[in-house]
Amino acid sequence: MQIAPYGSWKSPITSDLIVSESVRLGQLMLDGDDIYWVEIRPQEKGRYVIVRRTPDGVAADVNPTPFNARTRVHEYGGGAYLVADGVVYFSNFADQRLYRQQPGSPPEALTPEKEWRYADAILDRGRNRLICIREDHTDPSREAVNTVVAVSLETGESTVLASGNNFYSSPRLSPDGNRLAWLTWNHPNMPWDGTELWVGELDSRGAVTAPLQVAGGPAESIFQPEWSPSGVLHFVSDRTGWWNLYRLKNDQVEALCPMEAEFGGPQWVFGLSLYAFAGGAIVCAYEKNGNSHLASLDPGTLKLEPIELPYTEILRVKAGNGFVVLGVESPTEPGALVWLDLATNRIEVLRRSSNLTIDPGYLSIPQAIEFPTENGLTAHAIFYPPTNRDFNAPEGEKPPLLVMSHGGPTGATSTAFNLGVQYWTSRGIAVVDVNYGGSTGYGRQYRQRLNEQWGVVDMNDCANAALYLAEQGLADRNKLAITGGSAGGYTTLCALTFRDEFKAGASHYGVSDLEALATDTHKFESRYLDSMIGPYPARRDLYIERSPIHHTYKLSCALILFQGLEDKVVPPSQSQKMFEAARAKELPVAYVAFEGEQHGFRQAANIKRALDGELYFYSKVFGFELAEAVEPVEIENL
Repeated sequence: MQIAPYGSWKSPITSDLIVSESVRLGQLMLDGDDIYWVEIRPQEKGRYVIVRRTPDGVAADVNPTPFNARTRVHEYGGGAYLVADGVVYFSNFADQRLYRQQPGSPPEALTPEKEWRYADAILDRGRNRLICIREDHTDPSREAVNTVVAVSLETGESTVLASGNNFYSSPRLSPDGNRLAWLTWNHPNMPWDGTELWVGELDSRGAVTAPLQVAGGPAESIFQPEWSPSGVLHFVSDRTGWWNLYRLKNDQVEALCPMEAEFGGPQWVFGLSLYAFAGGAIVCAYEKNGNSHLASLDPGTLKLEPIELPYTEILRVKAGNGFVVLGVESPTEPGALVWLDLATNRIEVLRRSSNLTIDPGYLSIPQAIEFPTENGLTAHAIFYPPTNRDFNAPEGEKPPLLVMSHGGPTGATSTAFNLGVQYWTSRGIAVVDVNYGGSTGYGRQYRQRLNEQWGVVDMNDCANAALYLAEQGLADRNKLAITGGSAGGYTTLCALTFRDEFKAGASHYGVSDLEALATDTHKFESRYLDSMIGPYPARRDLYIERSPIHHTYKLSCALILFQGLEDKVVPPSQSQKMFEAARAKELPVAYVAFEGEQHGFRQAANIKRALDGELYFYSKVFGFELAEAVEPVEIENL
C-alpha cells in the first residue's frame, strides 16, 4: 500500500474509461420473441439507437445514422418508439416527425412536416392507426397544446381523441380494441402530485365516446395503467400515501397488495413500466427501504411471492411467455438488461451498459444511512467511503467529502453502480449521495416535505448529511464540497449561498434565478414551482428570497459551473449570471459551456470534460496534487 493524501490516489477509473465503453440503456419493448431496447451512445454524440435482439442472440441496430429515436414531448421525452409485427415506429429527434421502418428497409416519414411532437404510441391494429400523445408547437404565441391523437398508418393524418386538459400520457387500448384508457392532469400539478385515470368507449369510427374518470384526482397520483389479457384495467395509485397496485373490477377500485412500498415512480418521462402480466401472474417491481425488489402477484389469491435477484435496482419490467426482461442495476456491476426465466429463475444478461470489468479493490460499496436534519426529522442518503486497494492516506488525515444532490427535485438516487461516483472515491474523495426530503421511494409524505420548501429542505438535508459524516470522523470538516445537476444544481447554489459549511461546489446546468425559471421554461415544468415554492407572481417574494442570484453577497466560496448552450429547461443565462456575480466578488470561479448540449450532457467529450474539470477545480481549491494530469479549466480569482 502506498501512502498518499486523499484526492491524490491514482485510479484506473478514468474519464476516458467511463465514456469510451459505456452507453445508457433505455426503453424496453417486446415483439413476439424479439427484444428491443434503446441505447444512448455518448460516442455518437448522444444518439438514441433502437437495438433488436433475436432469439438466436444476435443484436443489431434498427434506426440507421443519422436517425435519432428521441422525442421532445415534455422536453424530457421517453416512449419514443413502438414495435409491432417487426415494424418499428419512432420519433426522430431532428424533425420530431414519426417514422415507420419496415424490416430491411430505411425509415420513411409517416407524419407531416409540422411543429408537432409525438410520444407514448400504441398500435390500434383493428383501425390501422397509432394512438399516441401529440404536443402541438405550431403557434409560438401560446403554450404548446397536448392531446391524445390517432395517427393513420395510411395517410399520416392525426385525429384528436382526447383534449382540453394541459397534459396527457399513457394511452392504453383494451385487448378487444373497444376501450381506451389514458392519464391526464392540469397545471399546476405534476404527474406525481395528482393525475386522473379516464376510460372511454371507441365507436365504429374510432372516436372516444362516454369518457369516464375512474380514479385519481388533484391529490392522487396514478401511474402506469395497463389492461390485463382478460381486459381488466390495472394501475398504480398513491391514494394511501404509497404507490400501490390496484385494479378496476365491476366498476370498483380494488387494492391488490397494500403495503408501505412504492410500485410506481415519478413520471418525468413516458414509457415507464414497473409491472407486467406474465401468464396468470403480475410480475412487479417495488421500492422498499432504499432498494428495489421483484415479486410475482397472484391476481386470484392476491399472494405476493418474492423473486430473489442479485440486483438492488429494477428500472423496467416487460413480460413475455414464461419470462420477463428487466432493466437492472447493482452496487458493483454496470447496469444491464437481463432475461429471467420465471420457472427456473435462470438469468441471462442481454446487454450491459458497459463491458468494463473493474477490480473490486477499487470499488466503494454503498452504505445506506439515515441522519438527523431540521425540525427533529431524519433524512436518507447513500455514503461511499474512499476506496483504492493501492493507497492509504497519511495517519490522522480525513478525506474531502463530495455531497451529491440529485435532480428533479422529485427523483431519487440509488445504490446502483455508478462509475461517476467511483471516479471520486477511487481517488480518495468520499461521496454522500443524498435523498433529501422530497425524494421518491419513501412514500408521499416524505415526497411532500419539499412542498413550498424547495431551496430550504433539500439544502438543509445536504448540509446536515455533510455535518453528520464529519462528526462521525468520516470526512474533513474543512474540505466539504457539493455538486448537482439541474434541480441538484439549484440545491448546490443554495447551499453555497445560504449556508457556510461548504468550501466549494459545482453546478451542472443549475437554477440560480427561480423567477426566470418560472417565466422562461418549457410547458411541462412551467407551473412546477407553484407547489415547490408558491404561485407566481403572488409569492414573488419567495422566488426572490430563495434565488441565489439575488444573494450573491452571501456567497464566499469557490464555484464552478457547467452548462449546455442549447438547454431549454434551464437556459444558459442562469449559469452565466451566477458566474458573472462570483467573478465580480473576486471569488474563485470557472464557467465551462458546451455547444450542442441540451439539458444534461450526452456527448462523450463533454462528459469527460465535465468530470475532469470538476476534479481539477477541487484539486486547486483544496490543495491536493492529482496523480495524473487532466485538462485544466480556467479558474478566475484563484
